[in-house]
Amino acid sequence: LKNIPVWESYPYSCKYCLYWEHPNEPVKEGKEKTLQKKLKWLRRVKKEFGYCGKLIYIDRKLAGYAQFAPPKFLPNLINYNAGLPDNNAVLISCLFIFDKNFRALKLGKRLLNSIINDLKSRNVKIVETFARKDKASNPSGPVEFYIKNGFRVYKDDPQFPLMRLDL
Repeated sequence: LKNIPVWESYPYSCKYCLYWEHPNEPVKEGKEKTLQKKLKWLRRVKKEFGYCGKLIYIDRKLAGYAQFAPPKFLPNLINYNAGLPDNNAVLISCLFIFDKNFRALKLGKRLLNSIINDLKSRNVKIVETFARKDKASNPSGPVEFYIKNGFRVYKDDPQFPLMRLDL
């Protein structure tokens, strides 16, 4: 996580974002404390599920980050109107290419394919995500991106439909 870029506004970086993991925590409690919570969560998920994140680099520069886990590790799921993911699914909570210039290189597709191949090797049968209809730059990714990559709308919502890919 140390190489993930930092930006000006909250959450300042993917490494400080606890949106999915700790939805009831104070939003701005300090970067170091937030990073420690993120690392603790990552260790717990790794122990119980395996690796739950991926990074993608271009010319040794970090270009993107993805995070995924079974629903039980992502308590903020209850706040989505489309409904809860399948308990047997793995949910992609974030898939974000930091620099807009890198998005044209199809890095999101490469990162997604890496996740899918990893999950297939773990015998996961269902991958789900909440995609956004109205804002392509959202860290969870736009609906169109997932549809182009084989997902379908599983549970519709005006803003964040639950997308599904059966493996």
